[in-house]
Amino acid sequence: MEKGSEFVVGSENMHLEEPWFTGMDTEETEIGQPNSEIQGFRLEKGEASNMVFSTEAPLVIKESSTSGSCSCSLKKIKSTVAAKGSEFCQKDKSGHDKKLSRQYRIELGQLFQGAVSSHDWELAESLILSADPQTLNDALCVTLDAIWFLSTQQELYGITDLIKKIIANGAYDFTRAALRTSFLASCVSACQSRTMSLADTVTVMAQRLHERLQECHGDEVLKAEAGAKVQKFTEWALKCIGSHSRCQGSNDRVNHCSAIEIQLQLTAFKTFLDLAGNQLTGKDFTEAFDAACFPLTLFSSSFDAGWASGISATVIQGLLDMLVEGGADNVNQCFLEASRFGSTELVRILLQIAQRNSLDVDVDLALGFASHYCKIGTMECLVEEGNAMAFLGPLMRAAERGCMQVVQWFVKRGCRDMELCLALTAATSSSQVGVAAYLLPHVPKHVLTALSIEILKAAGERSGGSLDGVAFLLHSDFLGDAAATYAVADSIAKSDDEAVAPELRAFVQEHWSEAAFLDGLKQGQEHYMKLMRILKRGESPICLRDLPAPLRVGIAYIPLYRECVEVGGRLLSQRLRGQLVEAVRMLGGGSLEEVSQGRELLATLEHHLPPFLVRAPSVG
Repeated sequence: MEKGSEFVVGSENMHLEEPWFTGMDTEETEIGQPNSEIQGFRLEKGEASNMVFSTEAPLVIKESSTSGSCSCSLKKIKSTVAAKGSEFCQKDKSGHDKKLSRQYRIELGQLFQGAVSSHDWELAESLILSADPQTLNDALCVTLDAIWFLSTQQELYGITDLIKKIIANGAYDFTRAALRTSFLASCVSACQSRTMSLADTVTVMAQRLHERLQECHGDEVLKAEAGAKVQKFTEWALKCIGSHSRCQGSNDRVNHCSAIEIQLQLTAFKTFLDLAGNQLTGKDFTEAFDAACFPLTLFSSSFDAGWASGISATVIQGLLDMLVEGGADNVNQCFLEASRFGSTELVRILLQIAQRNSLDVDVDLALGFASHYCKIGTMECLVEEGNAMAFLGPLMRAAERGCMQVVQWFVKRGCRDMELCLALTAATSSSQVGVAAYLLPHVPKHVLTALSIEILKAAGERSGGSLDGVAFLLHSDFLGDAAATYAVADSIAKSDDEAVAPELRAFVQEHWSEAAFLDGLKQGQEHYMKLMRILKRGESPICLRDLPAPLRVGIAYIPLYRECVEVGGRLLSQRLRGQLVEAVRMLGGGSLEEVSQGRELLATLEHHLPPFLVRAPSVG
């Protein structure tokens, strides 16, 4: 159950690009300050992972000191443009043939971002005439990011026309734009379901990311690097969302979109896909699908039940559907990952997408992942909505690990008799006594009787050195008939079947066989003879004969009594039973070999002991 993706940091694909301002603040911007830098990362697929994050560009945002209002006011942008806009538009029109200076690109990016944020499409179009191809690629990303905040038909027309002109002027990196905007769209959709502020959301996201990395396997250094990069990229997305939200007057909250607004946003994305055409490959769509799913696993723990069926999830459902139509072929892989990490609402969405697109998803394997990591809510979804039915494997593994919560869930859902029996065997073999005690009453007696020897043999074979589970079954009288339970143990002790583990055979021979009972009787007789010798020949100043009879009995048998009480269960081992039978006989109890259980024997011994030495026996 260690299957699943891991975080891998790309090396060959690492590439640094020029800084590009993609925040919403146009007043205060810091470039190149390590402590204030927020980096975006291109999402790339690796052979052994779902995501590889390599550096794209430092995206620097300094939060405005004002809250509750848009820091990129239209009036201030206009005043900035009045000072510099004409300068950019009069630059050498051969900018496509040479790389712009770093500072020039920064200033151009700031003005373009402001123009897009204020929906000044004319200004934005004039600025792209001064951009080189790399800057055009950045502009395409910024413009595409803005589609998830559209609210009117006029804005849709303006932004789609701008995308067309950017592409017509030479933007070509459709892959980066698609992956980045898919990631952002997922964050937007997730944040619309939350009641906490975006600042609190960053904390929740960081904690969930840390938990997810801990659950992954791989090189710790690579995991740490990947985690830092993913966190920075997600922080950028949340800052972008926060800036747009403030522009819309929501005071650090994410506005809930109407059905009409969602349709506008999806239309804009579809327009981009149509314009990209065959420039986006099936691999690109697959990576974008992965990028869209990933943030939902970080936010999923805070989603309200049923989020996947609400208006907040409509955007991400529409986006994922379009990516599948474009050629994404990793729905099942993302489905399994979502199940593994307990992202129930994402699991629900992917089930719906698979159904709409006639895709196969492995619900039974997903149930195995969810149960392995004790994701009860996800298990409920997989069974009730995904019709997962393969309970045996997950149930046995949960019993073997001692995961009581998962075992109880499966039992309450309803398991077949053989599934329960095999789960009991698994718990017994791994000495998970608590789970075995829970399962034992649920296995029908006729099943236990028919398979009793095989249960003990299998448990002994897979015991890993501890036979506590086997001892528990025998002490519990798992067959409900003392004679039958003793007989099964004795048959294993006498068996020459090579399938019986040597350790199991030696254990039952020493403690649970008929020979062990006889040896116990012999030990009891020897103990009594030694006691008599002490009474007759002892030279202690304290004459034992002069002590009250209960004290003499206590001195002789309190160790045996306490050992029997501490064992617990309904049955004593044959060795202890033999010793107890002999002790009771010597005390005048008569011949008690036929007394099968320990209650009567202990009750008789207690009758002869001083009351202050007697403890309530746990042997039933």
